[in-house]
Amino acid sequence: MEAFQEWWTQRLMDNSIGDLVLFAGIVLAALLFKRVLSMVLSRFFFRLVRQEVGMVSIGEFIRLMRQPIESLILLIMLYLAFDRLSIPQHWGWAPSTTFGFRLVLNRFYQTSVMATLAWIGIRFVKFIGLIFQKRAALTETKLDDQLVPFIRDLVILGVLGVAFFATLNIVYDVNVVALVTSLGIGGLAIALAARETLENLFASFAILLDGPFVTGDTVTTGTGPNQITGTVEKIGFRSTRLRTDDGSQISVPNRLLISQSLDNLTQRSQRRTKFWLRLALETPPETLQTIVEQIRQMLAQHPLTHQNPALVQFDGFGESSLDILIQYYVATSDWREYNRIKEEVNYHLIDIVHRYGGQFAFPARMLYLRTQSEFPLEH
Repeated sequence: MEAFQEWWTQRLMDNSIGDLVLFAGIVLAALLFKRVLSMVLSRFFFRLVRQEVGMVSIGEFIRLMRQPIESLILLIMLYLAFDRLSIPQHWGWAPSTTFGFRLVLNRFYQTSVMATLAWIGIRFVKFIGLIFQKRAALTETKLDDQLVPFIRDLVILGVLGVAFFATLNIVYDVNVVALVTSLGIGGLAIALAARETLENLFASFAILLDGPFVTGDTVTTGTGPNQITGTVEKIGFRSTRLRTDDGSQISVPNRLLISQSLDNLTQRSQRRTKFWLRLALETPPETLQTIVEQIRQMLAQHPLTHQNPALVQFDGFGESSLDILIQYYVATSDWREYNRIKEEVNYHLIDIVHRYGGQFAFPARMLYLRTQSEFPLEH
């Protein structure tokens, strides 16, 4: 026992063997048990807010909080481990109160702790946002569906701002009040440099207040080659994300969405279809008249095309066809449902033309060939 006590108190680099063993044990325990401890703490915090959680499961809470809590546990255990050690005098390190390696290392550790606390705060804000998102999904209006992510991101931005200024004040001894005052002097220059960013930010508030579209709407913006059509996925501070029909995600600056024309396709109560049905020139007048009348009756009886009177009439003569103008409206705003109804009507048109003896036209040309006998012989 005396031999062990002597070995335990033996000095190595100005530290006893016992202190070195405790240091290694604490570090090893931190690496081995940080996940277990983070799971235990996550479950404990979940019980504190369980009554307000609603439909959010404990698994989702742990998924959000486990990693930042693990990092905080690791930092605390590392502090406890290094606190057991003394820096050898012959290394010549300056004290932590003056500039040197120890001061830099100390400031880096404190900054890491502040960043981890901010990480925990951000993840908790995301968890609260997830609760409100699930509640917003139960309501009929889509306004809250886009307000929740917007407010969540705004609160996250506030957490980052508080963490930044708190780190400057606590870790680096910066006078935050004087810093904010000096920022006010240079605010004009910053505003000019970030003019487009501020325009997009104010435009996002205008979109939320005016409500030209909400999350989930299909919109068309721009003109000509710059025209974009897609479904609104998210309205952010700077841009709005649209998902196009081919699966691409496009970010459109918010200032452009409020400064140029925008067509909200979801708000349409109906969609128009207009085309010409071309029949062969040999079609008899009575057959043509019967086909036109049958098409009118078919469109008038269809449950999704009878809200507005359809326009069906013999419009004129083509180069190789008799042209019937067909225009009708489909009472739906959904693009897929519109195409399904249009396909159904097209099948009915084919059936009507064939049933009443009509034929579809196809481009035709008549070619005349002159024989050699038609040309006089020259002598």
